[in-house]
Amino acid sequence: MKTLAKYVMSVFALTLGVVFSASAALPTAAGTAFTSLQTDVLALIDLAWPPMIAITVGFIILRMFKRAASSAV
Repeated sequence: MKTLAKYVMSVFALTLGVVFSASAALPTAAGTAFTSLQTDVLALIDLAWPPMIAITVGFIILRMFKRAASSAV
């Protein structure tokens, strides 16, 4: 069991050393793609807000109507 733990720790330390020493720059094409994706996602979020607000207000009005109708009976 001790040898397995030593093996796992040595592999972990080696992997950690390789990960920290590898510092590759992001290619410009990938940076442009991520920027474009971020712009598209933000545009979709801007398009989604008005329907979400309308649906939420509709549910609130429906709940108020149900509460008023149940108290009137």
